[in-house]
This record gives sequence, C-alpha cells and structure tokens, in this order.
Amino acid sequence: MSKNKAIAVLLCVLLLLAGVTYVDLFGVNAEGDGSASDVNLGLDLAGGVSITYQVVGEENPSSTDMQDTIAKLQKRVEGYSTEAIVYQEGANRINIEIPGVSDANAILQELGRPGALYFISQTDSEGNQNYAQQSVRNEDGTYGYAYVLNKTIDELLEDGSVMLQGTDVKDARAGTVNDKLGTVNAVDLTMTDEGKEKFAQATQRAFDKGETLAIYYDGAIISAPNVKAVITDGSAQISPMESFERAESLASTIRIGGLRLELEELHSKVVGAQLGVEAIDTSLKAGAIGLLIVVVFMIAVYLLPGVASAIGLLVYVALVVLLLNGFDMTLTLSGVAGIILSIGMAVDANVIIFARIREELASGKTVRNAVKAGFDKALSAIIDGNITTLIAAAVLLVLGPGSVKGFAQTLALGIVLSMFIALVVTRYLLYAFYALGLKSEKLYGVGKEHKTLNFLSKKAFFFGISAGLIVAGFVVMGVYKATGGDALNYSLEFKGGTATTVTFKEEMTLEKANAEVAPLIEGIAGGAVQIQTVQDSNEVIFKTATLNVEQREAVNEMLAEKFGIDESMVTSETISSTISNEMKSDTILSVAVAIICMLIYIRIRFSDIRFGISSIAALLHDVLIVLAFYAAVRISVSNTFVACMLTIVGYSINATIVIFDRIRENMGTMTHKDDLKETINKSITNTMSRSIFTSLTTFIMVAVLYILGVTSIRDFALPLMVGIVCGTYSSICLAGALWYVLRVKFPPKTEAQK
Repeated sequence: MSKNKAIAVLLCVLLLLAGVTYVDLFGVNAEGDGSASDVNLGLDLAGGVSITYQVVGEENPSSTDMQDTIAKLQKRVEGYSTEAIVYQEGANRINIEIPGVSDANAILQELGRPGALYFISQTDSEGNQNYAQQSVRNEDGTYGYAYVLNKTIDELLEDGSVMLQGTDVKDARAGTVNDKLGTVNAVDLTMTDEGKEKFAQATQRAFDKGETLAIYYDGAIISAPNVKAVITDGSAQISPMESFERAESLASTIRIGGLRLELEELHSKVVGAQLGVEAIDTSLKAGAIGLLIVVVFMIAVYLLPGVASAIGLLVYVALVVLLLNGFDMTLTLSGVAGIILSIGMAVDANVIIFARIREELASGKTVRNAVKAGFDKALSAIIDGNITTLIAAAVLLVLGPGSVKGFAQTLALGIVLSMFIALVVTRYLLYAFYALGLKSEKLYGVGKEHKTLNFLSKKAFFFGISAGLIVAGFVVMGVYKATGGDALNYSLEFKGGTATTVTFKEEMTLEKANAEVAPLIEGIAGGAVQIQTVQDSNEVIFKTATLNVEQREAVNEMLAEKFGIDESMVTSETISSTISNEMKSDTILSVAVAIICMLIYIRIRFSDIRFGISSIAALLHDVLIVLAFYAAVRISVSNTFVACMLTIVGYSINATIVIFDRIRENMGTMTHKDDLKETINKSITNTMSRSIFTSLTTFIMVAVLYILGVTSIRDFALPLMVGIVCGTYSSICLAGALWYVLRVKFPPKTEAQK
C-alpha cells in the first residue's frame, strides 16, 4: 500500500466515523430522523399502548378458550412489534401492550373482532357478484390483479354470502402436494366439527356453480381458490401456491384469523416505560464507560494494533446505532444483551488476529508478513465462531417468540458488522499504519513462548468440580420445591400476579414511584415491583406477585396513610403470565433447533462429530451452572432470563470454537498419535490470552452495566457475568478434555483398524 493510499484509507475511515456519529447524534434532518433518539424502543424502555378487552356475554369463559384467544392475539400483535405482549387480566379480560405506538384505535381496531376472517361465496342468493377481479398497481410500480369486494362485510353477513368464519377453522398448515404439475406448494386446511358441515355446504354451492370461494381477512381478499370438488370430511388443500413462503404466510393468516371469544374494548391507555428514562440514561452511560475502558485496555495490551481496533470499535458502535434505525428494529433490554454479546465478539476477532500477529513476529517474520499471516491464520477461527453464533441467531429469529426475536435481530446485526469491522476496517487500518512508516516490531508486540500447561492432567478434577456445582444446583432447586416454593424465583412474567392501579392526587413520575412507593409495596408483596405510568393522568400501575386479600388490604392502608389515597382510587386485578406456555415451547424449540444446526455446521467444518458434541456439552454446562446460580442466589427469573441464557450460549460456543480451531490446525503437524495430549494442551495454551482477554473485555462491559444500572438491569447483568466466567472456564478446562475423552473412547475408524 502506498502512502497516498494509506492516507486515503485513514481519511475514509475517520470521515465514516465522523459522518455516522453525526447522524447518530443529530439525525439526517432538523427533526432528528435517523438519530439515536429516533431508535424504536420496546415497552420496557419507552412504553406504548395498553388496551384491555373484555369477553362479551361470558363472565367466566373456559381457560382453554381464553388461552386460545390469547395465543392468536399474540401472533397478530407481533405483526406490529415483536416485543408486544398479551396476557389475561382477571377472569374474562385480556390485556395487550404494544411498544412504540400511541393510537390504539388505528392499530388495534380489528384485534378484538370475532370472525375477522371470512369465507365468502362468489355470488349471493340472487346471483349478484360479491367480488370481482380488478387490475391494481403494486408497490414496485408494476400492475397485477386482485379480488375486490363489491359489498361491505355487514351486507355479506346479512344476505348469507359469508359461508364460514375463522372460528370454523381448526388448523391451517403449509405443505406440498403432488398433482399434474408435479410437487407444488399448498395450504392444508382442517375444519372444526361445526365448520366441517358449513364447509361441505360452501364447497357444494361453489362446485355446482363453478365458482371460487374467497378468503377475506382484515380488509382484503387474501385468496380466492377454485373449488374442484365437494369436500365433506373437513380437510382441504389450496394449491398451487407460488412459493412455500406464500403458503406459509396464507396458512399463518388463516390460523390467527378467527378468535374463539368475542371481545369488546374496555379501555385503552398510553403507558410509560417499565424501566424509565433513568434506566436508559444509566445504560448508555455504562456502555460509554465500558467501551472507553475496553478501548484503553486494547491499546495498552496490543499497542498500535490496539489503536486500530479502538477506531474499529468506535465505527462499529456508530454503525450499530445507525442500522438499528435503518432496519427499523425495536430495541429492548433483550436487544441490549445482543449488542453486548456482539461487542464482545467484535473484540474477540481483534484479539485472535493480534495474538496471531505476535506469534508470527516471534517466529521471525517481518512486520508486513506477520500482519498478513495473522489475518490469514485467524480467518477460519473468526468465521467458524461467528457463523456458528449467526446460525443460532437466524434460527431464533425464525422460530423464536417475540422477545427472543428482538435479541436475535440485534445479535445477527452485530455479528455481521463485527466481522466486517475486524476483517476489513481493522485490516486496512493496520496496512495504512505500516505504509505510513510505523514498521517497528515494538509497536506491534512480539509474542513470548509460553510453557505448555498440562490441562488434560487435571480433567478429572475439572469434571468433578463442574458435576458438583450442577448437582448442587438441582439439589437447591429440589429443596425449594419440596418446601412448598418454586425451584426458581419466577417473576410475574412467568407466574402472573396482581396489577394494582392507583390514581394519585398529583402526577407521579416513574422515578418518584420507584423511589417512594415501590419499596413500600415490595415490603408487603415480598418481591420486586414493575411500574408503569399512564400518560395524561395521575394513574400508576404496580405489578407484583399475586397478592392475597390481606396483602391487598395492607397495600390500600399503606397508600391511604402515606399518600392520602382513598380506597376507591385503587383497583386490583389478577393477571396471567406474559410469557405464555406457547412462548415457552417456542423458545425451547428454537434453542433446540439452533443447537442441532450448530452441531451440523461444526461437524461439516471440522469433519469430526466429537468437536460438535464437546461444544454442545460445554455450552449446556454453562447454562446449567448459571441456572444453579439463579436458584442459589434467588435472582428473579424474568423475561431477561431468556436473553441472558441465549447470550451465554452464543458466548460459550464462540469461545470453544476458537480453541477447537487451533486444535484442528495443530493436529496437522502431528507426527505420531501419542502427541495428541500435547497437541491439545499446546492449543489451549496458545489461545489462553485470547480466552482471558476477550472474557475480560466483555466482563468489563457487563460489570459497568451492573454497577451503574437500575435493579432490573442488575438482575440481568449479574448472572451474565457469572456466565462469562463460566464460559471461559468451560472453554479452557472442559471442552478440549471432553473432545479428548471422546476421541479416545470412540477413535476414528482409520485408527481403530490399525
């Protein structure tokens, strides 16, 4: 690289940093569009709309009908925000909270309407057309055809043209079917017992007249398939669909199109953030301080390469904020977790590269050749570690529930961006520094030969310690369960609780409620309190664990004594968990699929299933240890619990892959199978500095967040710090040893046959 090119590279990077930072601070126009303040924030950080619906005509609907309706509403509101939540309030009420919106009527108008999905005959009883095909202009400017109603829904309901409603559909799934065209995409429909009879009549009528049967949902006809036969068994297929994605979309719409219960809006309100401005400010401050410490650490340890990584990290953070706006992501506490993990992985990539450069310098190479070789040799470890985590993020994004999707989005964004920064920005910055005359080895640091540590000789001790801690965790959970409590300290997101709405005599800010009211209620409820303020009113909602009659009376007496609140200004309702069984099962399924996909990738890349099994075993070890910590310390298991565990999973697998990559590389130079132990010990020792430094920098970020954060953020940061330490321990002390044991117990066929 010439000096002129080097100067151009430096100017481009600095201008990029300055330009993106300016947009992050001030936006792209006078209104501040595109700035950090314009990022969509979740309900926990920014508040949103809360709407309460009540079941019409039934005071005590069945729990099955309520849960079915809640599940369908949850799917529908996630279309507005992945962070939206739906939960039961009292016996016959359903509450919906959607972040980042303020107009309840405009967004939720259709949510409570039963039968929002209709099957409509092509003609009415007098032969008049109910809908017709018209030319329409698509969003991309092209023209196509769509079916448009000639009447309103009320008219169609009145004249009998609506043959079935969404509640008549039992299930709808995307699939494939073989016909004259070969294998085509389709939607499989299954009707309820009542819907079966209605569907038979509808298909009989359409078949006799040679007509279509339209499916209408939320203001538009979404499909109008031809009826090729009379269907009496309640099972049908819509085919051919233009793609499997289109079939999946149509099936999903049909599944959620009908609610089991008729709902009416009881009241709506705009609620404030659960964490508040203080939480956001302290988190930003903690992030800035943590990043500054990491930057200083990288420069102090890695000298000139550290300077390049510091500039790269600043560019990375600035681009993350910009792209959060660009991709219209909603940032929640779970999303913050994804960003923290991706920052740790961005540092990790640099540490791997710089450690390699020092090794190459120690072997006698020139600075120029060492830098090039360092990037080349670090490439496989960086790619394998990041792609493995990216696979997990992609699976969670597709299969996970809303709160997990928020985590997966920011994590995926951070991974892709961190790889770009490390492999492109940092690389060209180092080349530019060299071209400008910064060529002394002292500026890059020369690696020192470290004595190989015999980790495998201690494997029985390490296995014993880990097994003991895991067993102890299960024992603690068993003791709590046996004594009438819960194995873990579940928060109201998992168990449900009581929502107490208080109308104060004057405005009560979130910060004031946290400082003055929450401690008093916590003393009565015996646990943490979630607080939401209501816009344009003096109402404040306090969510706690379930309160019995005596506790509710104690809360009322306290409010009357301390704040002069009349009992009539206090209402209490039992609320269900906001994390439904379906969300739990979706989370478990998505994590299981992610682990399987990671296992397959590791098997392909390393050509040895033992690497994959060892990686997953180390990962599960970390999760179980942190779970034991949750049980022993009784940290609240809230919605951040899932994000914390997923962060640990991503961190652990990445750290293990780096060590396995070095084992794979060093095995290529082995001359005899007896060298296997030495090779593993050498590989772990070679990557020791990377393991420690990456863990330390990530730990610093989280520790500052813990020190400065509010209570709910501390409940997230503390177990995450334990997970970071545990992940480092398992990668260094367990993963390689596990692989060695598997290799010895189940040797490759080529060795077994010798």
